[in-house]
Amino acid sequence: MYGWQGNILRIDLSTGRTETISFPEEFFHRHIGGRGLAGAFLAEASTLPWDHPDSPFLVFTGPLTGTSAPTSGRYTIMGRSPLTGTIGDSSTGGDLGLELKKGGVDGLIITGRADTPVGLHVTDGKVALERADHLMGLTTDSIFDRMAHLPTLTTTGPAADNGVLFAGVVSDRGHFAGRNGLGTLMASKNLKYLTARGSGRINVADRDALMAARKEILRLSAASPILMGELGLTHWGTGALYDLMHVRRMMPTRNFRETWFEHAPRMNAYFYEKTFAPKKGGCRGCHIQCKKLAMEKHIPEFETMSHFSALIDNDDLETALDANHLCGLYGMDTISMGGTLACWMELTGTPTTRDTILSTIRDTALGRDLGLELGQGSARFAASRGRPELAMAVKGQELPAYDPRGAYGMALAYATSTRGGCHLRAYPISHEILRKPVATDRFSFSSKARIIKLAEDLNGVVDSLTACKFLFLATSLEEFAAVYVGVTGVDTGAHDLMKAGERILYNERMMNCRNGFGAADDDLPPRFFDEEGSSGNSITVLPLDRREFLDTRARYYKIRGLDAKGMPTREKAQELGLPWNG
Repeated sequence: MYGWQGNILRIDLSTGRTETISFPEEFFHRHIGGRGLAGAFLAEASTLPWDHPDSPFLVFTGPLTGTSAPTSGRYTIMGRSPLTGTIGDSSTGGDLGLELKKGGVDGLIITGRADTPVGLHVTDGKVALERADHLMGLTTDSIFDRMAHLPTLTTTGPAADNGVLFAGVVSDRGHFAGRNGLGTLMASKNLKYLTARGSGRINVADRDALMAARKEILRLSAASPILMGELGLTHWGTGALYDLMHVRRMMPTRNFRETWFEHAPRMNAYFYEKTFAPKKGGCRGCHIQCKKLAMEKHIPEFETMSHFSALIDNDDLETALDANHLCGLYGMDTISMGGTLACWMELTGTPTTRDTILSTIRDTALGRDLGLELGQGSARFAASRGRPELAMAVKGQELPAYDPRGAYGMALAYATSTRGGCHLRAYPISHEILRKPVATDRFSFSSKARIIKLAEDLNGVVDSLTACKFLFLATSLEEFAAVYVGVTGVDTGAHDLMKAGERILYNERMMNCRNGFGAADDDLPPRFFDEEGSSGNSITVLPLDRREFLDTRARYYKIRGLDAKGMPTREKAQELGLPWNG
């Protein structure tokens, strides 16, 4: 077998028992890896509450992980989300995936709950548990300092220890699996950290074919202005998008009440570069290197840069930098933290100050005073105060930094995302703003139902291979199908991979529907239908037309193979080869 190792470890932390399970090559072809493979195992226990001992915490590599395929230094974490109750997943960087595969392991299925906090060591497929009491309550930086002797380290921070529902998982200091509260799921098992070491090889079927496909991808990305140009991600990080959102008047401002931030020109990537002179970094095997580090602090990525400035009405650059740094130290998702702060500020009329922002982030991570409520996320907080409409969230997850009134494809993508409010499930910004692969009218729902469905399928494949979505701003699944063939030796085209992506998405939809999610949850907060954005500079930002949105969603359901209520059908499940459980 090439690309895969053929082995998955099932680990029960309650008993300490470990089992190695193997599957035929066809099983891996079908589910690819990463998000797809993890989803196949999550389906077995998808109706269990997230904090049930048998609810799994899943860590899966993909067939490209650890190979010379571009941007392949990634892996997937998955489980049922504590924040939303939907499926939860995150594709992240770091060396855990690489070391697992070198050790002959494609993924981990972790269930149970240890009696005391433990660290899980996987060495060439052998599992050992070590006490981790001494790491509880420490910031992530302190944990990395204490455990610097390990080859790779994936850990939670104090936010997960204290039950913050949007706590994430941090790998090798610089890589964050933030969305969905998967750090809280990990902590519910008394699992403090993961580490792996492998001494084997990752075999590929045809190294020459892989290198030829890799060369073509590198050629295409080198010609991409958004990736490698002087104003692109390689020079400015994802903050390169900040000015684009601002000038197009779709920057979420003051809890999405406005879509234009007057202080944006002094809070952008240029000013971070000018003020802090950061160094470039990124994931293993990535030539884009979109991460930025200055003074041992990570420069915020675009969504964080926007939410810790415009969304919470903060015009101080250093405060935004420190807010991002605190979230990293405590292990909290910055998008949800920013969205929850903005909701609280609007609901209570709290003014924005540096002390208010930073002290509230600390209190949230440590479960103190008001922070205990804010740690449950904006949807629960706003509902508890009788103002649920002030939570800018979908399925309970806070929205990222793209106002849907300025990009109608994004409006639909937010609503249909299987993991709650998320820009990465379909990423229509690629065509609505960046004009890749072709430009679409951002103020129109025309054709968006089919475009979003196809983009969701594509990104299901990308997260399963695993690769970085940014690279698909320059390349396509045709090139990555060639990579896949070179690595695995499986005769596969882009169409075959897209069919697998459709199966992955439908499986996720089936899991969510078993837990009561339907059309009522595929919706946006009323603000976007009732209030206009900040028009100006010859751009008019109107409220979304409710009827057009619902009509487009209905078309999406039909194209996706769902019924009129957004529920899966037996016929479509059987067509995709998925087990039907009603």
